[in-house]
Amino acid sequence: MTTTTDPAALLKLAAWLSPSFPVGAFAYSTGLEWAVEDGRVVGRAGLEAWLRTVIENGPPRQDAVLVARTWRAVTRGDRPGLVETAELAAALKGTAELAQETVVQGTAYLRTVRAAWPSVRLDTAVADLAEAGVEPALPVAVGAASAVHGVGLGSTLLLFLHAVAANQVSAAIRLSVIGQTDGQRVTAALEPVILKVATMAEAADPDDLGAATPMLDWCSMRHETQHTRLFRS
Repeated sequence: MTTTTDPAALLKLAAWLSPSFPVGAFAYSTGLEWAVEDGRVVGRAGLEAWLRTVIENGPPRQDAVLVARTWRAVTRGDRPGLVETAELAAALKGTAELAQETVVQGTAYLRTVRAAWPSVRLDTAVADLAEAGVEPALPVAVGAASAVHGVGLGSTLLLFLHAVAANQVSAAIRLSVIGQTDGQRVTAALEPVILKVATMAEAADPDDLGAATPMLDWCSMRHETQHTRLFRS
């Protein structure tokens, strides 16, 4: 796996994928809230097993490939490739909540990056998507921003997947599945999975898209009508 060694690029990436970056990630659980409500995720071991499966086989794996596709398209100045990837990213979600989650965060991500780290190339990419009538999903936003600001693909994939895992662990803590210390234990246990999926995504064929976590989609659909809930997904 190739990773960037430019300190300035790493600082940008750390800021963009920090929990404090204003994309509203704290408002989403990606179906985890219903899985907890239904007794399908219980305790540290249950959470670790759930997240290991989701990252390795579910939407995060697919999103990592979309990050790589976007990064390469923007790096090459491939407008049709960027638009096609954005269309796929917007379509490849199993439920309405998951589709809304990725588009809302992607739009906020690009808005904030453009405001704090101005780039004509990123403005052009956003304009290309707007002209095509495609809203940017989160992996597209992450890949595009990293490409125009010279952040290496390998580092982008690693921190993107780490941010996905960290947000899920944070959601589990707020749902009282685990405490703070066990949250860090789960995060540490997921490191090999994150490394594996990031390496796969960097080397994958651009068309190697797919997810196989129907239980997550089912939990997301049930969450849409959950009576009492903390999260939007």
